[in-house]
Amino acid sequence: MSTSLPVSDPHDVIHLPYRIAVLCYLYNERGELLLLHRKKEPNTHMYSPIGGKLEAQLGESPHACALREIAEEAELELAADEIRLCGVVSEKAYEGRHHWMIFLYEVTRPIRAHEIPRREFEEGKLEWHAVDLVMKLPIPQTDRDVMWPNICKHRGGFFMVHIDCSDDAMRWTLDESWPR
Repeated sequence: MSTSLPVSDPHDVIHLPYRIAVLCYLYNERGELLLLHRKKEPNTHMYSPIGGKLEAQLGESPHACALREIAEEAELELAADEIRLCGVVSEKAYEGRHHWMIFLYEVTRPIRAHEIPRREFEEGKLEWHAVDLVMKLPIPQTDRDVMWPNICKHRGGFFMVHIDCSDDAMRWTLDESWPR
């Protein structure tokens, strides 16, 4: 009789150690960024771009997830060609709990104020912020130290970064960089 545990398929998306998500960067005609002032975890009381978890069990693509999250949170229906992948972030042991694979998307056109009919919903409140003031807002450390500076540097381009949060000395590496 064998006492070994069955080995799970390392490619089974339901049991992967990574959580897969998207973050979406929307700008208005004045160049301000739309941020969610969060009421819920993760990052309660902090600001973050629109985003959410990929529905991997349904086979959802990151691109489809970005469009769905924008529609759900901002009630804004965009065409597939109105967003573009601008970054990929892998996080090891974020908050000591999970690994994350995050696909970053930017909307390719300015959003007009009337296109977003509601500003508040169960996850928080949507607010426009001047890009040069984002670093003064309460945002997660990984956003402050890594993601936001790279979003600014690579707007219209692409980057890929790995962040190791497994101890107090967060470390990160820029694996690809294609500034515009």
